[in-house]
Amino acid sequence: METLRVAVLGAAGRMGRTVCAAVESADGMELAARLDVGDEVADVRGAADVAVDFTVPSATEANVHALLDAGVHAVVGTTGWDGPALDRVREHLAHTPGLGVLVAPNFALGAVLAMAFAAKAAPWFESVEVVELHHPDKVDAPSGTARHTAAGIAAARRAAGRGAMPDATQTGLDGARGADVEGVRVHAVRLRGLVAHEEILLGNPGEQLTLRHDSFDRVSFMPGVLHAVRTVASHPGLTVGLDGYLDL
Repeated sequence: METLRVAVLGAAGRMGRTVCAAVESADGMELAARLDVGDEVADVRGAADVAVDFTVPSATEANVHALLDAGVHAVVGTTGWDGPALDRVREHLAHTPGLGVLVAPNFALGAVLAMAFAAKAAPWFESVEVVELHHPDKVDAPSGTARHTAAGIAAARRAAGRGAMPDATQTGLDGARGADVEGVRVHAVRLRGLVAHEEILLGNPGEQLTLRHDSFDRVSFMPGVLHAVRTVASHPGLTVGLDGYLDL
């Protein structure tokens, strides 16, 4: 089996350093390049097979386009993506056949499973809300994981013909009811000491189901990152969410 050459973008950051260590320890992988602010993404051409991007929202889309131009598959953990940005990547991929891009809001396998469980359960409950809790150094709110979770819940409810969830709120302070993601309320907590945590609250008259996932250390994301690096080449085109690479 040939060694898989991996480049890491954002290598000096907290997640980037953890990814570098995981790649160096993984069987069948070689850390081919560490890139950070000021480095040219195009330099990975011919040096790497796959690149992992844990940079910042303002840079990640341009990085992906540069990787595609360099003929390198991309595994992206940076959040902040929206529909138009994803569409631009899809359009670029149409001209780079055989390359794969994964944009995943969360690489923790437990978090991916919680999202899948939430979508499965959501049509059976009258009310569903999402609470995400992160460290105060996180630059986006709500988290990409929470937005992805809420979008999956909303899609499952629409497919089941469920209507809007009950909410009699008429007055309140701005933000008190959280963000509205396709009709699902999402609340963001920023607290020192946290890493990455999510609760999905599902309620019916007389009962509540709570799904919770906690990442206490960034190493919790590494099995998912390594799985994505190993399998991105077999998933050409754009995939959003690690669940697309798992047999769920």
